[in-house]
Amino acid sequence: MMKISAFAKVSGISIKTLRYYDELGILKPAHVDEQSGYRYYSEEQLLTVKRIAAYKEQGFTLEQLKPFFEEDIGTDVVKNKLVDKMTELQHAMQTLQLQLDEVNSRMSRLEPSEAGDPTGPIRIREVPSQRAASVRDQVPRSQLCLLLDEITKYATSYGEPEVSQLIILWHDDGSGNADVADIEIAIPITGDIPANGRVRVDFLPELQSAASLVHRCDPYGYSCPAVPELKAWISSQGLVQSDREPIREIYLTSDKDIYGKKRPAELLIPLQGNAE
Repeated sequence: MMKISAFAKVSGISIKTLRYYDELGILKPAHVDEQSGYRYYSEEQLLTVKRIAAYKEQGFTLEQLKPFFEEDIGTDVVKNKLVDKMTELQHAMQTLQLQLDEVNSRMSRLEPSEAGDPTGPIRIREVPSQRAASVRDQVPRSQLCLLLDEITKYATSYGEPEVSQLIILWHDDGSGNADVADIEIAIPITGDIPANGRVRVDFLPELQSAASLVHRCDPYGYSCPAVPELKAWISSQGLVQSDREPIREIYLTSDKDIYGKKRPAELLIPLQGNAE
């Protein structure tokens, strides 16, 4: 017979764990001294330790393995519990495979941007027309995420795949100075989606000339410092901002592909050109 401290050393199980096993009834001491309360274990109980370890390696919790130590447990009961564990493990494997697939997908989406900082110099470019579903509202800027979520859920409810780009059209000046902003959120679509009283389905107009600045945008921020920066550049180049089309901001990654606090985005300020 060994005291609990000696048995813990031999078995590799802590004294605290042995006491817990005792409470659960899966490994009770062979003898407890009534006067001192000392627990004593027999050498044969090392077999029970090995059995517990084997069950845990197979994924059984302590509660699940308790019946296996009942003296009169039947073969049918054992078989049913093993089948239940197999089913549980198969479901866990399916979940893990889905998680692994998603991590691999994240890796593939990350590869195009491995070159480093996505920011670039200011340039002037043409923006083609694009079919999109959008929702427009006058709301506090803090509710931008609610509009993004609303239009995304609407599009996916009609079978649209999840997209990596979301487009914000600032129908005010985009500076963030007003408490309430006139915001339109658009999501590119590939199929036929019906419009309703809230959601508009149409083509975003072509921009023949727009000043573009790819930057890291803080989607949690109340205002975007890139707006005054790009406006100042436009003025310095002797260009004029168009008053016919709103400022656009394109989020270049999906919500779940944000790392850190900022996300890559392209700011587009339409310019007066030949079309005007």
